[in-house]
Amino acid sequence: MNTTPSSPLHFTSTTASDRPRSDKDQPQIDATRRVRAGERALVLHGGGSAGNAWEIGVIAGLFDAGLDVTEADLIIGTSAGSTAAAQITSVAPTELLAAILSAAPQPRTGPVEPDGGRVPIGPVADHMKRTSRIIAAAEDAADMHRRMGAAALEMDAASDGSGQTRWRATVAARLPSQHWPERTMLIVAVDAHTGEPVVFDRHSGVDLVDAVAASTANGFGVPPYSIGDNRYIDGGYRRNENADLATGYGRVLVLSPFRGRSRHPQEWGMQLAAQVDELRVRGSSVETIFPDGHSLNAFGVNMMDLSTRGYNQGRALAEQLTEFWR
Repeated sequence: MNTTPSSPLHFTSTTASDRPRSDKDQPQIDATRRVRAGERALVLHGGGSAGNAWEIGVIAGLFDAGLDVTEADLIIGTSAGSTAAAQITSVAPTELLAAILSAAPQPRTGPVEPDGGRVPIGPVADHMKRTSRIIAAAEDAADMHRRMGAAALEMDAASDGSGQTRWRATVAARLPSQHWPERTMLIVAVDAHTGEPVVFDRHSGVDLVDAVAASTANGFGVPPYSIGDNRYIDGGYRRNENADLATGYGRVLVLSPFRGRSRHPQEWGMQLAAQVDELRVRGSSVETIFPDGHSLNAFGVNMMDLSTRGYNQGRALAEQLTEFWR
């Protein structure tokens, strides 16, 4: 069985002055030519609205305790983590936390799972069963990516096509700014037609809203997201955290709402522990933050409570992380 966790990673790219009408016109660029090694990288995993609330809470707690991780040289966002990445690069984390705390509690709309967000657009109740069957049938990670994309496209073929418009509006409403930040931010998705992982950044010629919408489209509750002639599904299908994209950075901080766990066979190397090993072998120092027991119990129940728990956790961790980060 192939132990390679994913296909070769590609960036979408366009010229600075001309955005193509179709992603097929975009040359594919090897990842090593786009991401330059730096000092500090922040990695944000998914986990739906619950994971987003916890991550914002942690980052706000660190910020209030004097440690601003939003100043990272590189920020990597996957699935709901892409939403958090876009949010923290445009608004202070304390403002984001205040917005969560002032919002009315939202009822649960379905089970939380590691591979993507949760939204009442389509039939999400059997998402876990459906994706688990695909994982079980796949020969390796690359085969799983292709099968996920094919199944998502097949499921969407019977829809009326309105899901994309609604999802884009939902994502846009969550972002304080719809402009890419000047600092390096990577948003991960998977091409639904080919199964190849794709990374969007500010040089891709793709609107930030569309990049985040693609990364958060789990393919079943949320249909594959169209950009040009291409369709994309959740970046978490590549790897939940995609922390390995921070290779070459001296210090890497990973926030993983699902504690680095993976539903995939261990030999595929999809779990966070494998990514951390890869980073450390290549010279990076890595720290991870997972929800504590109280935060895990609050997942999907009360976003305000979850953010508060994340905030307290961030404040408590700030002192020990300061030396690592600075």
